[in-house]
Amino acid sequence: MDVVIGPVFQILYLILQLYLYVVIVGVILSWLIAFNVVNTSNRFVYMIGDFCYRATEPLLGRIRRFLPNLGGFDLSPIVLIFGIYFLQMVLVNLSRKLV
Repeated sequence: MDVVIGPVFQILYLILQLYLYVVIVGVILSWLIAFNVVNTSNRFVYMIGDFCYRATEPLLGRIRRFLPNLGGFDLSPIVLIFGIYFLQMVLVNLSRKLV
């Protein structure tokens, strides 16, 4: 069974890592748009921003419901990043238990 579960854990770890990158790119791009460094009238910037928003907003929206309103500060990406790191550590520990 280790032959199947090990690669499944590795693929899940990779998916979580890619999602972490999408969250980070979305946060940085939202800052750049807010400070008028990049403009969303550029089609490429708009496509990347739209993809990041659609990929991360379902989880970030759920996290925002439980966090207090801090005005201009959005702590939901930080909570999501910690959650992704937690899940990655769980996967690593589970894969070590199988070996």
